[in-house]
Amino acid sequence: MTTSRLFLYARSRAVPGTLVALAGTTVLAVWAAARLDSYLDPWRRVPVVALAPLLAAAVIGVGLSSPSEELDRTAVRPWWPRRLAQLAGLTALAAALLPLAVLGHPEIFGPPAVIRNTLGCTGVTAAAAVLLGARPSWLPAFGYVSAVYLASAGPHGRWTALWAWPVQPWAQPAAWAAALSAFAVGGALYVVHGARPEGPRSGG
Repeated sequence: MTTSRLFLYARSRAVPGTLVALAGTTVLAVWAAARLDSYLDPWRRVPVVALAPLLAAAVIGVGLSSPSEELDRTAVRPWWPRRLAQLAGLTALAAALLPLAVLGHPEIFGPPAVIRNTLGCTGVTAAAAVLLGARPSWLPAFGYVSAVYLASAGPHGRWTALWAWPVQPWAQPAAWAAALSAFAVGGALYVVHGARPEGPRSGG
């Protein structure tokens, strides 16, 4: 019975489709890294390191919606453990798959940087799902990472690693602190509150 409930929960949150999309994102990231000849210069990996986790977070965020807010509110068992398992499981899977695109040179833009960005982008997306809803949850992360990617080539100061964490080499404590904080706050908000309902609400 427990397995059946978990399967139904996964289907209602489009988890199978999310898994397929994460696999496709990984293939796209590997292809892009090869096209950029990143093996010649690790700094060529910046677009992959910044954008692949963003795409994976968007895929995860869309699946955070609840098909029935009323059903969630009236359930006998609390939903937060299932939300936690879904978010943590999908994030862990993305963090395990995406580094395949940037193997080697871990000291600059290798797997650790991708894992950091996956955590940070997913945290921002999870928070946006609570505030805006699951379907538009990718927009704040997309806007932020895009702005950072375009602006980070200019100013370099004491606080750059903190606000420009998506495009920093992995060995930047401030970048890790920002990404982990985003994941912790965004993840906690989603686990406790769930995604914001979207569209007209049925019932009273």
